[in-house]
Amino acid sequence: MGVVGGHQNSDVKATCACAVSLGMNFRWVGKIDRTPGESGPSSRHDAPGSEDMQKSDRAGPRRNTTGPAERKPAKRKANSPNAPNKKRRKGQISRAARPSYTVEHGEDMLLIIANTNQFDRVWTPKRKGCKKRKVKTKDTLVKRKKDHVKAKVSRVTGEASASEVILEEQESFDWGQRLPEELLVKIFKLIALQDGAIPFLCRVGRVCRLWNSAASSPALWRNVSIGYCWTEPGKSQLPGTEQKIRNTVNWLAQNRFSQLRDFALCHWKKHVDYVVQAVAGSCSNLKSLKLSYCMGVTKEAFHNLSTGCPTLESINVQHTEFQDDGLVSFLEMCGNQLKSLLFTRSSKSDKLLNVLCRGCCPELRLLEINTKLDSGHCTLPICIQALQLGCPKLQTFRLMNVSPIPKMIRNIPSATPGFPVLEELCIASSSHLFMTDHDLLKFLHGSPHLRVLDLRGCSRITAAGLYALPCQDLACLYWGLYFNSNVMVASNKGIHMLTEKWSHSLQELDLTNQPFSEEDMEIAMGHLAHGSGLDHFRSLNLTGTKITQSSLRLLVAQSTTLNYLNLSSCRYLPRGLKRIYRGQEDIHQLLEKLS
Repeated sequence: MGVVGGHQNSDVKATCACAVSLGMNFRWVGKIDRTPGESGPSSRHDAPGSEDMQKSDRAGPRRNTTGPAERKPAKRKANSPNAPNKKRRKGQISRAARPSYTVEHGEDMLLIIANTNQFDRVWTPKRKGCKKRKVKTKDTLVKRKKDHVKAKVSRVTGEASASEVILEEQESFDWGQRLPEELLVKIFKLIALQDGAIPFLCRVGRVCRLWNSAASSPALWRNVSIGYCWTEPGKSQLPGTEQKIRNTVNWLAQNRFSQLRDFALCHWKKHVDYVVQAVAGSCSNLKSLKLSYCMGVTKEAFHNLSTGCPTLESINVQHTEFQDDGLVSFLEMCGNQLKSLLFTRSSKSDKLLNVLCRGCCPELRLLEINTKLDSGHCTLPICIQALQLGCPKLQTFRLMNVSPIPKMIRNIPSATPGFPVLEELCIASSSHLFMTDHDLLKFLHGSPHLRVLDLRGCSRITAAGLYALPCQDLACLYWGLYFNSNVMVASNKGIHMLTEKWSHSLQELDLTNQPFSEEDMEIAMGHLAHGSGLDHFRSLNLTGTKITQSSLRLLVAQSTTLNYLNLSSCRYLPRGLKRIYRGQEDIHQLLEKLS
């Protein structure tokens, strides 16, 4: 603060005190000669040089102003009102400049007070390309060295932490390489049993050497099923693709199929003979062969099986086109070792049945003949007495959607021992079957060990005919009628006799759409509820029957192992209960509703 001039009045002292208290800078400029017409003290007034000062005020903030001394004319700036208009940049904020001082005058002097204090600052636009240079001192040099050392330390620690993370990741991903090979083989075996050996084992064999060694274990390649994975079935193949198929089959047969037991080929339209020949040449321990929905199986393929697979026990050629002479010749040559035979009803079925009736397969345990569901009514002439003599060890006999018709053969006695070890008989269809009680007795007159009896669609079988069967320990009885009309149903009473006979052994019962009366159904449910085999009873299908609420409550309240109950379309039950119940909890809720 500088003072120029003489004395100071009270107003000027007050102004100075106020400026000092606000932290302002002020300066005495000079002595003023006042005229009588001028305004009083401490008011703003034009003084010598004030016009120049107002111009400088409009031009922008200036510092170290010394009063009325001559100054250079101010240059035009962007903030001045006379400056030419320029386009503003996007986001630029226009700010109005303000003077950096205020002129106050007393009685005989001028006082210039700065408008900025220690708590305020004047905004000035930054100059382009102008950077402040940092002055290098000892403190800055020391700080730079410290920062450099810290950066090195952080870099080293960062590399160490990154290496630790990599090591942890390697440890987490290397668990498969540190497992014993025997344990990997057991893990792969469980997955191969569930999903199949192909393509699972082929894929895991490409992970690493250890996994390749484990996946190539012959014990994992005992059950193999190959689908058509190169092109869609029936489409043409390029010569290169056909060669790849043959190379792959040869490699698998030579390197993986040394202990193959069960082999399945599905949906192949070409190269079936080539695959069978490769398998027969490398798999001498083959026991089961399945050709499903294949085409072009020739006599040569069965000949290769007869020479290369002496232990073959099961053949499944359902829905497959093959030459009947080839399979007939195989049964005649190697039928003594065959235990399972499955084929589809066709014009070749008579030849195959004749071979079986002649006794070419005395060790046969399973015989299944089926047809497609949409094939309509399909009949099969069969001489049951000759089949019982030719296959005395038959345990499972299934005729799926096939209606057997009695056929007589010369020199075959009418009285035969039947099937003494038969455990399952299935003569089921989704349409009408015209089998009678007499025909059924021909099948089962010598089968006291029967456990499963499937007669779905056999509308002419009666409860009295079932009651006359010699089997005493029947576990599963499927006697549902899966067609709309009840006109041809022969049995409408007697179900209570069957539940009384087999109440100690019955586990599953299907009475779909059987027209038994309410009283008969109530008595039958009572026999099941108080039978000795209630602890093993687990499935009951009463769809479309006349079961009542009281008879159902009697069985459900006593049974503790019932897991499946079908009450769909039961007209004698209230609404809300006619549905399928699965699980004991669901059935327990049904019991609460019934009570």
